[in-house]
Amino acid sequence: MTDWREVMERVPRSLFTPSVIWADLGPGPWVRVDRDADPAEWDRVVALDQPLITQFQDGAAEGEGLATSSLSMPTVVAESLEQLDPYDHHRVLEIGTGSGWTAALLSHRIGAENVTTVEVDPALGMQAAERLKKAGYDCRIVIGDGAEGWPAGAPYDRVHVTCGVSWIVAAWVEQTRPGGVIVAPYSPGFGVGALVRLDVLPDGTARGRFAGSADFMMLRAQRPAGGQAREWTRAADRTVRTSRTKVDPRALRYGPVSVDVAVAALVPGVVSRYYEDDDGATLWVLDRDDHSGPWASVDYEPGQDDFEVQQAGTRHLWDEVEHAYVQWLRWGRPDITRFGLTVTPEAHMVWLDDPDNVI
Repeated sequence: MTDWREVMERVPRSLFTPSVIWADLGPGPWVRVDRDADPAEWDRVVALDQPLITQFQDGAAEGEGLATSSLSMPTVVAESLEQLDPYDHHRVLEIGTGSGWTAALLSHRIGAENVTTVEVDPALGMQAAERLKKAGYDCRIVIGDGAEGWPAGAPYDRVHVTCGVSWIVAAWVEQTRPGGVIVAPYSPGFGVGALVRLDVLPDGTARGRFAGSADFMMLRAQRPAGGQAREWTRAADRTVRTSRTKVDPRALRYGPVSVDVAVAALVPGVVSRYYEDDDGATLWVLDRDDHSGPWASVDYEPGQDDFEVQQAGTRHLWDEVEHAYVQWLRWGRPDITRFGLTVTPEAHMVWLDDPDNVI
């Protein structure tokens, strides 16, 4: 197996890092780090094992709003590439070029002529092309929607997805040869995402297990409605049902990633938002694509025996989430590697331990 740490030493992240980045350096908002203003601090931050934000609002803002492109933390990149495990001469399709760093790592391993990388943002794609050329990696860079793959280069041996996806795109499966592998951050809705490694089968389906946590920015074509949670409560004048729960909502926020996978499978069509301060915390559960859809919130207050629940709309979303969490407990708090995913043209099926045990 390839030692991706060694590859990273030969292809350092700094070669693909913009001169201005934003980093999480402690309590408070993202910190802007400018190489021209403070080169020593820029060097220090780039060497950290943490993600670096390179774009906000698809390039329409700086340092605020939705972060839309980044350099992932090296340990996560290494884990993803280890799951991908490309062989000599393999053809790899990468979805999401970003800065170009992972395309360079793949090019170093299997040769640039075997790497096709797709970037939806023309400006990011052009900048990545310049960095890759300067570093000596002449891989194919396609400006287009990664949700379409790149059929001209198919069949691929490996598909490496560098953005979160709520479902595995059919084109990626179709463009991968039987026995090929797709590695992606699977983020169907609730909580953070989980890295999944799928083997493509001759019948056009794909199947595999989850490998760990993977909190990535979403593929543009699959972004949820987004926005602040309170937008849902203002979307329509509806009756709010109030109740209490003894379940600490922080258990869902800080539990292992297998909680997120289980809840997302058992409570489809939602996203979650979590806010915390010195006075407590609030977990929101929201319809994924409809601001006027159902929603629920649970408020944690220190020292309370139970916590207030508010729900509105046609679904009792907190009741569904609590039931899913309790089911996960009844299963014995299974580790993420016990969960798997089967992808067919008609459905995505999450299973526990065995593909026949669909949850």
